[in-house]
Amino acid sequence: MSYTSVYYYALIAMTVGLYYALKKQYRWIILLVSSMVFYALIIQSPFQMAVFAAVIVISWFSGKLIAQHPDRKTLWTGLVLSLLPLLAVRLDAWQVMYLHGSARLLVPAGISFFSLQAAAYLADIYRGKIQAQQDLLKYALFIAWFPQIIQGPIPRYEQLADQLSEGHEYDTDRFMKGIQLIIWGFFLKFMIADKAAPYVNTVFADYNAYQGFPVLLAGILYSLQIYTDFLACTTMSQGVSALFGITLADNFRHPYHSSSVQEFWRRWHISLSSWLRDYVYIPLGGSRRGTFRRYVNLVIVFLVSGIWHGTGLTFIAWGLLHAFYQIFGAYTRSARDAFWQKTGITEGLRHIISIISTLFLVMTGWIIFRASSLRAALRMILNLFVINPWTLTDGTLLRCGLDKADWTVLLLSAAVLFAAEHVQKRMVIRDWFQKQNTAVRWAVYFLAVWCIWLLGSYGYGFDASDFIYGGF
Repeated sequence: MSYTSVYYYALIAMTVGLYYALKKQYRWIILLVSSMVFYALIIQSPFQMAVFAAVIVISWFSGKLIAQHPDRKTLWTGLVLSLLPLLAVRLDAWQVMYLHGSARLLVPAGISFFSLQAAAYLADIYRGKIQAQQDLLKYALFIAWFPQIIQGPIPRYEQLADQLSEGHEYDTDRFMKGIQLIIWGFFLKFMIADKAAPYVNTVFADYNAYQGFPVLLAGILYSLQIYTDFLACTTMSQGVSALFGITLADNFRHPYHSSSVQEFWRRWHISLSSWLRDYVYIPLGGSRRGTFRRYVNLVIVFLVSGIWHGTGLTFIAWGLLHAFYQIFGAYTRSARDAFWQKTGITEGLRHIISIISTLFLVMTGWIIFRASSLRAALRMILNLFVINPWTLTDGTLLRCGLDKADWTVLLLSAAVLFAAEHVQKRMVIRDWFQKQNTAVRWAVYFLAVWCIWLLGSYGYGFDASDFIYGGF
Protein backbone atom coordinates (compact mmCIF):
# COMPACT_ATOMS: atom_id res chain seq x y z
CA MET A 1 0.00 0.00 0.00
CA SER A 2 1.50 3.32 -1.07
CA TYR A 3 0.59 6.95 -0.38
CA THR A 4 -0.89 7.21 -3.87
CA SER A 5 -2.95 4.00 -3.88
CA VAL A 6 -6.74 3.71 -3.83
CA TYR A 7 -6.50 1.36 -0.84
CA TYR A 8 -4.62 3.97 1.16
CA TYR A 9 -7.34 6.55 0.65
CA ALA A 10 -10.03 3.96 1.36
CA LEU A 11 -8.31 3.42 4.73
CA ILE A 12 -8.26 7.18 5.30
CA ALA A 13 -11.96 7.51 4.44
CA MET A 14 -12.90 4.79 6.92
CA THR A 15 -10.63 6.28 9.58
CA VAL A 16 -12.13 9.76 9.12
CA GLY A 17 -15.67 8.41 9.46
CA LEU A 18 -14.91 6.44 12.61
CA TYR A 19 -12.79 9.24 14.09
CA TYR A 20 -15.55 11.82 14.07
CA ALA A 21 -18.19 9.25 15.06
CA LEU A 22 -16.40 8.40 18.32
CA LYS A 23 -16.30 10.54 21.45
CA LYS A 24 -13.27 12.80 21.67
CA GLN A 25 -11.52 10.81 24.41
CA TYR A 26 -11.55 7.66 22.25
CA ARG A 27 -10.62 9.14 18.90
CA TRP A 28 -6.90 8.50 19.33
CA ILE A 29 -7.65 4.77 19.48
CA ILE A 30 -8.93 4.65 15.89
CA LEU A 31 -5.81 6.57 14.80
CA LEU A 32 -3.64 3.93 16.47
CA VAL A 33 -5.62 1.03 14.97
CA SER A 34 -5.45 2.55 11.46
CA SER A 35 -1.72 3.21 11.84
CA MET A 36 -1.08 -0.40 12.82
CA VAL A 37 -3.29 -1.71 10.00
CA PHE A 38 -1.41 0.46 7.50
CA TYR A 39 1.95 -0.67 8.82
CA ALA A 40 0.95 -4.32 8.82
CA LEU A 41 -0.04 -4.00 5.15
CA ILE A 42 3.27 -2.51 4.01
CA ILE A 43 5.74 -4.75 5.84
CA GLN A 44 7.18 -7.85 4.23
CA SER A 45 7.25 -10.26 7.18
CA PRO A 46 6.06 -10.75 10.77
CA PHE A 47 9.69 -10.35 11.84
CA GLN A 48 9.65 -6.74 10.67
CA MET A 49 6.52 -6.07 12.71
CA ALA A 50 8.25 -7.62 15.71
CA VAL A 51 11.29 -5.36 15.26
CA PHE A 52 9.01 -2.33 14.91
CA ALA A 53 7.13 -3.27 18.08
CA ALA A 54 10.42 -3.87 19.89
CA VAL A 55 11.71 -0.38 19.01
CA ILE A 56 8.48 1.13 20.34
CA VAL A 57 8.51 -0.83 23.61
CA ILE A 58 12.23 -0.41 24.24
CA SER A 59 12.26 3.34 23.58
CA TRP A 60 9.11 3.84 25.68
CA PHE A 61 10.54 1.87 28.59
CA SER A 62 13.89 3.63 28.21
CA GLY A 63 12.12 6.97 28.37
CA LYS A 64 10.56 6.04 31.70
CA LEU A 65 13.94 4.93 33.04
CA ILE A 66 15.64 8.12 31.88
CA ALA A 67 12.94 10.20 33.60
CA GLN A 68 13.64 8.31 36.84
CA HIS A 69 17.43 8.16 36.48
CA PRO A 70 18.56 11.00 34.16
CA ASP A 71 22.19 9.94 33.75
CA ARG A 72 24.27 9.45 30.61
CA LYS A 73 24.54 5.69 31.01
CA THR A 74 20.76 5.24 30.99
CA LEU A 75 20.41 7.63 28.05
CA TRP A 76 23.07 5.93 25.93
CA THR A 77 21.72 2.47 26.70
CA GLY A 78 18.27 3.55 25.54
CA LEU A 79 19.66 5.24 22.43
CA VAL A 80 21.78 2.26 21.37
CA LEU A 81 18.96 -0.23 21.89
CA SER A 82 16.44 1.98 20.04
CA LEU A 83 18.80 2.60 17.13
CA LEU A 84 20.17 -0.95 16.98
CA PRO A 85 18.07 -2.16 14.00
CA LEU A 86 19.04 0.91 11.95
CA LEU A 87 22.69 0.52 12.93
CA ALA A 88 22.57 -3.18 12.08
CA VAL A 89 21.35 -2.66 8.53
CA ARG A 90 23.89 0.12 7.91
CA LEU A 91 26.80 -1.92 9.32
CA ASP A 92 25.69 -5.00 7.41
CA ALA A 93 25.61 -3.06 4.15
CA TRP A 94 29.12 -1.77 4.86
CA GLN A 95 30.20 -5.36 5.64
CA VAL A 96 31.18 -4.39 9.17
CA MET A 97 28.68 -7.03 10.26
CA TYR A 98 28.49 -10.18 8.15
CA LEU A 99 24.80 -10.99 8.29
CA HIS A 100 24.66 -11.80 4.57
CA GLY A 101 21.82 -9.37 4.00
CA SER A 102 19.64 -10.89 6.72
CA ALA A 103 19.63 -7.61 8.63
CA ARG A 104 17.70 -5.93 5.84
CA LEU A 105 15.06 -8.67 5.95
CA LEU A 106 14.43 -7.81 9.60
CA VAL A 107 14.40 -4.05 9.22
CA PRO A 108 10.89 -2.58 8.85
CA ALA A 109 9.89 0.19 6.45
CA GLY A 110 10.43 3.74 7.64
CA ILE A 111 13.10 2.77 10.15
CA SER A 112 15.33 5.72 9.26
CA PHE A 113 12.51 8.06 10.23
CA PHE A 114 10.91 6.52 13.31
CA SER A 115 14.33 5.63 14.80
CA LEU A 116 15.22 9.34 14.83
CA GLN A 117 11.83 10.12 16.40
CA ALA A 118 12.56 7.69 19.23
CA ALA A 119 16.12 8.99 19.70
CA ALA A 120 14.95 12.61 19.90
CA TYR A 121 12.23 11.58 22.39
CA LEU A 122 14.81 10.01 24.72
CA ALA A 123 17.24 12.92 24.41
CA ASP A 124 14.50 15.46 25.15
CA ILE A 125 13.45 13.57 28.29
CA TYR A 126 17.07 13.55 29.43
CA ARG A 127 17.32 17.30 28.83
CA GLY A 128 14.11 17.95 30.75
CA LYS A 129 12.30 19.38 27.71
CA ILE A 130 9.42 16.88 27.86
CA GLN A 131 7.83 14.45 30.28
CA ALA A 132 7.98 10.73 29.61
CA GLN A 133 4.75 9.31 28.19
CA GLN A 134 3.23 6.88 30.69
CA ASP A 135 0.79 5.28 28.25
CA LEU A 136 2.53 2.80 25.94
CA LEU A 137 -0.29 2.88 23.38
CA LYS A 138 -0.26 6.68 23.09
CA TYR A 139 3.49 6.57 22.64
CA ALA A 140 3.05 3.89 19.98
CA LEU A 141 0.67 6.20 18.14
CA PHE A 142 3.31 8.98 18.17
CA ILE A 143 5.87 6.64 16.59
CA ALA A 144 3.46 4.91 14.18
CA TRP A 145 1.32 7.81 12.89
CA PHE A 146 0.73 6.40 9.43
CA PRO A 147 0.64 9.48 7.14
CA GLN A 148 4.27 10.29 7.96
CA ILE A 149 5.95 7.13 9.22
CA ILE A 150 7.44 6.05 5.88
CA GLN A 151 8.96 9.30 4.65
CA GLY A 152 8.59 11.91 7.36
CA PRO A 153 8.68 14.65 8.27
CA ILE A 154 10.42 13.63 11.50
CA PRO A 155 8.24 15.18 14.23
CA ARG A 156 9.33 16.00 17.76
CA TYR A 157 7.26 14.59 20.60
CA GLU A 158 6.11 18.00 21.82
CA GLN A 159 4.94 18.90 18.31
CA LEU A 160 2.76 15.88 17.63
CA ALA A 161 1.92 13.69 20.62
CA ASP A 162 -0.80 15.86 22.20
CA GLN A 163 -2.41 16.54 18.82
CA LEU A 164 -2.77 12.81 18.24
CA SER A 165 -4.24 11.96 21.63
CA GLU A 166 -6.51 14.91 22.46
CA GLY A 167 -9.16 14.46 19.75
CA HIS A 168 -10.37 17.26 17.46
CA GLU A 169 -13.73 18.57 16.40
CA TYR A 170 -14.62 18.51 12.72
CA ASP A 171 -13.82 21.80 11.00
CA THR A 172 -14.88 22.20 7.36
CA ASP A 173 -12.34 24.91 6.60
CA ARG A 174 -9.44 22.87 7.97
CA PHE A 175 -10.74 19.69 6.31
CA MET A 176 -10.90 21.31 2.88
CA LYS A 177 -7.41 22.76 3.28
CA GLY A 178 -6.28 19.20 3.88
CA ILE A 179 -7.95 18.13 0.62
CA GLN A 180 -6.15 20.96 -1.17
CA LEU A 181 -2.79 19.76 0.15
CA ILE A 182 -3.51 16.21 -1.00
CA ILE A 183 -4.40 17.39 -4.51
CA TRP A 184 -1.27 19.55 -4.62
CA GLY A 185 0.79 16.55 -3.54
CA PHE A 186 -0.63 14.47 -6.40
CA PHE A 187 0.18 17.30 -8.80
CA LEU A 188 3.80 17.43 -7.62
CA LYS A 189 4.18 13.65 -7.79
CA PHE A 190 2.46 12.82 -11.10
CA MET A 191 2.91 16.02 -13.09
CA ILE A 192 6.53 16.84 -12.19
CA ALA A 193 8.48 14.18 -10.26
CA ASP A 194 7.27 11.14 -12.19
CA LYS A 195 7.12 13.07 -15.46
CA ALA A 196 10.83 13.92 -15.14
CA ALA A 197 11.83 10.39 -14.10
CA PRO A 198 12.15 8.76 -17.58
CA TYR A 199 14.64 11.36 -18.83
CA VAL A 200 16.64 11.25 -15.59
CA ASN A 201 16.72 7.45 -15.57
CA THR A 202 17.81 7.27 -19.23
CA VAL A 203 20.76 9.65 -18.89
CA PHE A 204 22.00 8.34 -15.53
CA ALA A 205 21.74 4.72 -16.73
CA ASP A 206 23.91 5.39 -19.81
CA TYR A 207 26.02 8.32 -18.61
CA ASN A 208 28.88 7.65 -21.05
CA ALA A 209 26.57 8.29 -24.00
CA TYR A 210 25.72 11.89 -23.06
CA GLN A 211 27.71 15.09 -22.74
CA GLY A 212 27.04 18.77 -22.26
CA PHE A 213 23.47 20.04 -22.22
CA PRO A 214 21.74 16.62 -21.95
CA VAL A 215 23.76 15.91 -18.79
CA LEU A 216 23.14 19.40 -17.42
CA LEU A 217 19.43 18.93 -18.06
CA ALA A 218 19.53 15.55 -16.31
CA GLY A 219 21.09 17.20 -13.26
CA ILE A 220 18.50 19.98 -13.29
CA LEU A 221 15.60 17.56 -13.72
CA TYR A 222 16.84 15.25 -10.98
CA SER A 223 17.12 18.25 -8.66
CA LEU A 224 13.52 19.04 -9.53
CA GLN A 225 12.44 15.39 -9.31
CA ILE A 226 13.84 14.66 -5.85
CA TYR A 227 12.43 17.94 -4.52
CA THR A 228 8.91 17.52 -5.87
CA ASP A 229 8.81 13.80 -5.08
CA PHE A 230 9.73 14.35 -1.43
CA LEU A 231 7.64 17.53 -1.18
CA ALA A 232 4.68 15.62 -2.63
CA CYS A 233 4.89 12.96 0.04
CA THR A 234 5.22 15.36 2.97
CA THR A 235 2.48 17.57 1.52
CA MET A 236 0.15 14.56 1.33
CA SER A 237 1.12 13.70 4.91
CA GLN A 238 0.19 17.21 6.01
CA GLY A 239 -3.05 17.03 4.06
CA VAL A 240 -4.15 13.69 5.49
CA SER A 241 -3.22 14.81 9.01
CA ALA A 242 -5.26 17.99 8.54
CA LEU A 243 -8.36 15.85 7.88
CA PHE A 244 -8.13 14.89 11.56
CA GLY A 245 -7.27 18.39 12.77
CA ILE A 246 -3.58 17.53 13.17
CA THR A 247 -0.84 19.89 12.01
CA LEU A 248 2.50 18.61 10.76
CA ALA A 249 5.35 21.11 10.49
CA ASP A 250 6.58 22.16 7.05
CA ASN A 251 9.54 20.12 5.86
CA PHE A 252 10.56 22.48 3.04
CA ARG A 253 10.69 26.25 2.71
CA HIS A 254 11.42 26.93 -0.98
CA PRO A 255 14.97 25.48 -0.80
CA TYR A 256 15.86 26.33 -4.41
CA HIS A 257 15.41 30.02 -3.63
CA SER A 258 18.47 29.88 -1.37
CA SER A 259 21.42 32.20 -1.97
CA SER A 260 23.93 29.96 -0.16
CA VAL A 261 24.33 26.28 0.65
CA GLN A 262 24.04 27.11 4.34
CA GLU A 263 20.67 28.71 3.66
CA PHE A 264 19.68 25.71 1.52
CA TRP A 265 20.06 23.44 4.53
CA ARG A 266 17.82 25.70 6.58
CA ARG A 267 15.13 25.23 3.93
CA TRP A 268 15.64 21.60 2.77
CA HIS A 269 14.31 18.58 4.75
CA ILE A 270 13.92 20.87 7.74
CA SER A 271 12.98 18.11 10.18
CA LEU A 272 16.20 16.17 9.44
CA SER A 273 18.38 19.30 9.31
CA SER A 274 17.08 20.50 12.67
CA TRP A 275 17.46 16.98 14.12
CA LEU A 276 21.11 16.86 13.07
CA ARG A 277 21.65 20.36 14.48
CA ASP A 278 20.00 19.65 17.85
CA TYR A 279 21.19 16.08 18.46
CA VAL A 280 24.56 15.92 16.70
CA TYR A 281 26.02 19.37 15.93
CA ILE A 282 25.20 21.15 19.19
CA PRO A 283 26.14 18.20 21.47
CA LEU A 284 29.50 18.06 19.66
CA GLY A 285 30.07 21.68 20.64
CA GLY A 286 28.57 23.47 17.65
CA SER A 287 30.51 26.66 17.00
CA ARG A 288 31.33 27.27 20.66
CA ARG A 289 34.81 25.72 20.68
CA GLY A 290 36.58 27.65 17.96
CA THR A 291 36.63 27.71 14.19
CA PHE A 292 38.57 24.49 13.63
CA ARG A 293 36.32 22.49 15.96
CA ARG A 294 33.27 23.97 14.24
CA TYR A 295 34.57 22.74 10.88
CA VAL A 296 35.20 19.26 12.31
CA ASN A 297 31.67 19.22 13.70
CA LEU A 298 30.26 20.16 10.30
CA VAL A 299 32.14 17.29 8.68
CA ILE A 300 30.75 14.86 11.26
CA VAL A 301 27.19 16.15 10.83
CA PHE A 302 27.21 15.83 7.06
CA LEU A 303 28.94 12.47 7.25
CA VAL A 304 26.09 11.28 9.49
CA SER A 305 23.61 12.76 7.00
CA GLY A 306 25.25 10.86 4.14
CA ILE A 307 25.23 7.57 6.06
CA TRP A 308 21.59 8.11 7.06
CA HIS A 309 20.62 8.45 3.41
CA GLY A 310 22.41 5.31 2.22
CA THR A 311 25.44 3.06 2.41
CA GLY A 312 27.23 3.63 -0.90
CA LEU A 313 30.31 5.77 -1.32
CA THR A 314 28.20 8.20 -3.34
CA PHE A 315 26.21 9.11 -0.22
CA ILE A 316 29.40 9.61 1.79
CA ALA A 317 30.85 11.79 -0.97
CA TRP A 318 27.60 13.77 -1.18
CA GLY A 319 27.66 14.44 2.57
CA LEU A 320 31.33 15.42 2.60
CA LEU A 321 30.82 17.68 -0.42
CA HIS A 322 28.15 19.62 1.44
CA ALA A 323 30.47 19.86 4.46
CA PHE A 324 33.11 21.30 2.12
CA TYR A 325 30.58 23.77 0.72
CA GLN A 326 29.78 24.99 4.23
CA ILE A 327 33.40 25.24 5.36
CA PHE A 328 34.65 26.88 2.17
CA GLY A 329 31.72 29.31 2.22
CA ALA A 330 32.44 30.36 5.79
CA TYR A 331 36.20 30.60 5.18
CA THR A 332 35.86 32.82 2.09
CA ARG A 333 32.90 34.96 3.19
CA SER A 334 34.98 38.09 3.89
CA ALA A 335 36.91 37.80 0.62
CA ARG A 336 33.69 37.30 -1.36
CA ASP A 337 32.04 40.30 0.28
CA ALA A 338 35.06 42.43 -0.61
CA PHE A 339 34.96 41.16 -4.18
CA TRP A 340 31.30 42.05 -4.59
CA GLN A 341 31.92 45.55 -3.27
CA LYS A 342 34.74 46.12 -5.77
CA THR A 343 32.64 44.97 -8.73
CA GLY A 344 29.93 47.53 -7.99
CA ILE A 345 27.21 44.98 -8.82
CA THR A 346 23.82 45.88 -7.38
CA GLU A 347 22.43 43.96 -4.44
CA GLY A 348 19.60 42.53 -6.55
CA LEU A 349 21.90 41.18 -9.27
CA ARG A 350 24.28 39.82 -6.65
CA HIS A 351 21.37 37.96 -5.05
CA ILE A 352 20.37 36.41 -8.39
CA ILE A 353 23.95 35.32 -9.10
CA SER A 354 24.18 33.80 -5.62
CA ILE A 355 20.97 31.81 -6.15
CA ILE A 356 22.14 30.49 -9.54
CA SER A 357 25.57 29.50 -8.22
CA THR A 358 23.97 27.81 -5.18
CA LEU A 359 21.64 25.88 -7.47
CA PHE A 360 24.63 24.67 -9.52
CA LEU A 361 26.52 23.55 -6.41
CA VAL A 362 23.48 21.73 -5.04
CA MET A 363 22.79 20.15 -8.44
CA THR A 364 26.37 18.87 -8.61
CA GLY A 365 25.80 17.24 -5.25
CA TRP A 366 22.56 15.65 -6.48
CA ILE A 367 24.41 14.13 -9.44
CA ILE A 368 26.74 12.38 -6.99
CA PHE A 369 23.74 11.41 -4.84
CA ARG A 370 21.88 9.85 -7.79
CA ALA A 371 24.78 8.25 -9.68
CA SER A 372 25.35 4.50 -9.55
CA SER A 373 29.00 4.96 -8.50
CA LEU A 374 31.57 7.65 -7.80
CA ARG A 375 33.15 6.96 -11.16
CA ALA A 376 29.83 7.56 -12.91
CA ALA A 377 29.27 10.73 -10.89
CA LEU A 378 32.71 12.17 -11.74
CA ARG A 379 32.26 11.33 -15.43
CA MET A 380 28.89 13.09 -15.51
CA ILE A 381 30.26 16.15 -13.72
CA LEU A 382 33.15 16.39 -16.20
CA ASN A 383 30.69 15.98 -19.07
CA LEU A 384 28.73 18.97 -17.80
CA PHE A 385 31.36 21.29 -19.21
CA VAL A 386 31.17 20.09 -22.81
CA ILE A 387 29.56 22.79 -24.96
CA ASN A 388 27.08 21.32 -27.45
CA PRO A 389 24.02 23.61 -27.77
CA TRP A 390 22.88 21.79 -30.94
CA THR A 391 21.65 18.90 -28.76
CA LEU A 392 18.76 21.16 -27.72
CA THR A 393 17.35 21.13 -31.25
CA ASP A 394 18.65 17.98 -32.98
CA GLY A 395 16.17 15.60 -31.36
CA THR A 396 18.51 14.26 -28.67
CA LEU A 397 16.15 15.31 -25.87
CA LEU A 398 13.25 13.46 -27.52
CA ARG A 399 15.17 10.17 -27.50
CA CYS A 400 15.53 10.04 -23.72
CA GLY A 401 12.11 8.87 -22.59
CA LEU A 402 10.02 12.02 -23.10
CA ASP A 403 8.14 13.13 -26.20
CA LYS A 404 7.03 16.68 -27.02
CA ALA A 405 3.77 16.30 -25.12
CA ASP A 406 5.62 15.08 -22.01
CA TRP A 407 8.08 17.97 -22.19
CA THR A 408 5.21 20.45 -22.54
CA VAL A 409 3.38 19.08 -19.51
CA LEU A 410 6.58 18.96 -17.46
CA LEU A 411 7.65 22.51 -18.28
CA LEU A 412 4.19 23.97 -17.71
CA SER A 413 3.85 22.10 -14.40
CA ALA A 414 7.28 23.31 -13.27
CA ALA A 415 6.20 26.86 -14.16
CA VAL A 416 3.08 26.43 -12.00
CA LEU A 417 5.27 25.29 -9.08
CA PHE A 418 7.67 28.20 -9.60
CA ALA A 419 4.81 30.72 -9.67
CA ALA A 420 3.09 29.17 -6.64
CA GLU A 421 6.28 29.34 -4.57
CA HIS A 422 6.79 33.00 -5.40
CA VAL A 423 3.19 33.84 -4.52
CA GLN A 424 3.46 31.79 -1.34
CA LYS A 425 6.24 34.12 -0.14
CA ARG A 426 3.70 36.95 0.08
CA MET A 427 0.56 35.09 1.14
CA VAL A 428 -0.79 31.70 2.20
CA ILE A 429 -2.51 30.53 -0.97
CA ARG A 430 -4.77 28.05 0.84
CA ASP A 431 -6.13 30.79 3.12
CA TRP A 432 -6.85 33.04 0.14
CA PHE A 433 -8.38 30.22 -1.90
CA GLN A 434 -10.67 29.15 0.94
CA LYS A 435 -12.25 32.63 0.90
CA GLN A 436 -13.30 32.33 -2.73
CA ASN A 437 -16.77 31.45 -3.97
CA THR A 438 -17.76 27.82 -3.32
CA ALA A 439 -18.55 27.17 -6.99
CA VAL A 440 -15.15 28.56 -8.01
CA ARG A 441 -13.33 26.39 -5.47
CA TRP A 442 -15.06 23.19 -6.57
CA ALA A 443 -14.50 24.03 -10.22
CA VAL A 444 -10.78 24.34 -9.50
CA TYR A 445 -10.80 21.05 -7.59
CA PHE A 446 -12.40 19.19 -10.49
CA LEU A 447 -10.15 20.87 -13.05
CA ALA A 448 -7.02 20.01 -11.06
CA VAL A 449 -8.04 16.37 -10.58
CA TRP A 450 -9.01 16.10 -14.27
CA CYS A 451 -5.63 17.49 -15.41
CA ILE A 452 -3.71 15.15 -13.11
CA TRP A 453 -5.81 12.20 -14.25
CA LEU A 454 -5.44 13.05 -17.93
CA LEU A 455 -1.86 14.32 -18.09
CA GLY A 456 -0.09 12.75 -15.12
CA SER A 457 2.52 9.99 -15.48
CA TYR A 458 0.69 6.77 -14.71
CA GLY A 459 -1.13 4.01 -16.49
CA TYR A 460 -0.26 0.58 -17.86
CA GLY A 461 3.26 -0.45 -16.94
CA PHE A 462 3.82 2.55 -14.68
CA ASP A 463 4.52 2.13 -10.98
CA ALA A 464 4.31 5.21 -8.79
CA SER A 465 4.33 3.27 -5.55
CA ASP A 466 7.91 4.17 -4.64
CA PHE A 467 8.80 7.63 -3.47
CA ILE A 468 12.52 8.42 -3.67
CA TYR A 469 12.95 9.05 0.04
CA GLY A 470 11.11 5.84 0.88
CA GLY A 471 14.38 4.02 0.24
CA PHE A 472 16.39 5.82 2.92
